[in-house]
Amino acid sequence: MSDSESASATAGPTQVKELAADEADLARMGYKQELRRDLSVLQNFGVSFSIISVITGIPSLFLYGLKTGGPAVMVWGWVVVACFTMLVGLAMAEICSAHPTSGGPYFWAAMLSRKQNAPLASWITGWFNLLGQVAVTTGISFACANFISTACTLGNTGFVPTPKTNIGIYAAVLFSQGLTNTFGVHLLHYLNNVSVWWHAVGTTSLIIAILAKAPSHQSAEFVFRTFIDGTGPPGGQGWGDRASHVYVVVIGILMAQYTLTGFDASAHMTEETHNAAMSGSIGIIMAIGVSAVLGWFLILGLLFSIQDLDGTLDPSTGQPVTQIFLDTVGEKGAIVLMVIVIVSMYFCGTFSITSNSRMMYAFSRDGGIPGHKFFAKVSPQWKSPIRTVWLACTLSFILGLPSLGSSVAFAAATSIATIGLYISYGIPIALRVVYRDQFVRGPFHLGAASLPVAIIAVLWICFISIVFILPQVNPVDSLTFNYSIVAVGIVIIYSVGFWVISARKWFIGPVKQIEAEGQGIDVMDPAEAEKFEKTISEKA
Repeated sequence: MSDSESASATAGPTQVKELAADEADLARMGYKQELRRDLSVLQNFGVSFSIISVITGIPSLFLYGLKTGGPAVMVWGWVVVACFTMLVGLAMAEICSAHPTSGGPYFWAAMLSRKQNAPLASWITGWFNLLGQVAVTTGISFACANFISTACTLGNTGFVPTPKTNIGIYAAVLFSQGLTNTFGVHLLHYLNNVSVWWHAVGTTSLIIAILAKAPSHQSAEFVFRTFIDGTGPPGGQGWGDRASHVYVVVIGILMAQYTLTGFDASAHMTEETHNAAMSGSIGIIMAIGVSAVLGWFLILGLLFSIQDLDGTLDPSTGQPVTQIFLDTVGEKGAIVLMVIVIVSMYFCGTFSITSNSRMMYAFSRDGGIPGHKFFAKVSPQWKSPIRTVWLACTLSFILGLPSLGSSVAFAAATSIATIGLYISYGIPIALRVVYRDQFVRGPFHLGAASLPVAIIAVLWICFISIVFILPQVNPVDSLTFNYSIVAVGIVIIYSVGFWVISARKWFIGPVKQIEAEGQGIDVMDPAEAEKFEKTISEKA
């Protein structure tokens, strides 16, 4: 008995019909149901919410934000970025509703292109999405390792963090997250529920604790209007004259944009979600909206609770957020709050690997990854793409290694994550604009607002993709170089070069879908779907 059959046997009539409809949609797109479909809309939202994880992204780049624009850019930059990110999310949600599959953006790119361009669009999008997925896992789990390392210094333990010890902790974190995704797949939706509540209650409790216990509070003038350019060497200036403040403001929004990233996880989990054509779209929009509000209050809470600005900019702990905890709730309270943050980061990294592995599995299933026959396997016992789980962990570990020799490697990794993911979001949205005549709407759509929202989303993605490859520290040398341009360049050279040399001869995009269309079959005509529906109806 297959997973879908066993689920049907234990489900009620309504759930049986939903399973039939979901499998029918998947069949129309040329795929069979292989992953366990047992996530609800709230659990689908929870995966993206846990990956966005404001309590991970904001503390991770809080020092970067303080030095690159300061409180004013952190507060108002968050609002601006959240608004534009919501537009990107709405445009993606509309496409996700039409094509709810684990492939996400790379599958959408093929479906929204002209037939002759579909394989190339799918190939390029897939590789950028893969880059972003790997980099975002790197940023999350490396931040978790850094915070564990910092927490170990509390309580006069004598522990002194070094780059090598941080890498070791990072490897252990990734390994344990890989094990969870390998053997705990049946428990992931329970962990997902725990993660959602942990993030929501933990973030709220943290904000209340530091504001309530802070001996004093910063003024509204400081929080909402103070600009800081700390991008230069200690004791020196940043980028110089007043005109360069605009530059600092622009690169300073990285904290917000990196944090509000990863919501495509709702799309990658649609093959495991009930009522996928609506649930994936709702999951994307809810994750962005809830995270935007919660994140803004977290930023305000941290900024109002700063006791010593100089001490926070140059903290003895190495982490400004930890310093704020120490200054407000004391050492014991700081340990408790650090545990809240670290567990949130751990959950975030775990579900990032979940999303990453699903994307790699889907891309392998269509022949897009070297060794795709090896990686396009789902464990019959665990119903999980275990091989791509460990591929995701391995690639993320490799991307974190430059931190051994670069003081800005972490910020560069977050830039790579942001650029890679948003380019992969932008390509299908742009194709939806260019070839709007062939876009077939799903149950979730924006009506008359669809086209303007998509155009604004594409322009915003073009803007941030340029901004985040720019130098972040002055002067620029081998240690402060923003190597995100290198990683992005490698992906461009590899994907385009390999396409020209070889892939164009054999990669045809989402295989079964393209093959059906090549035979003149209207894939939106549910031929196979009727068979699914008839079988399930007879059982009900």
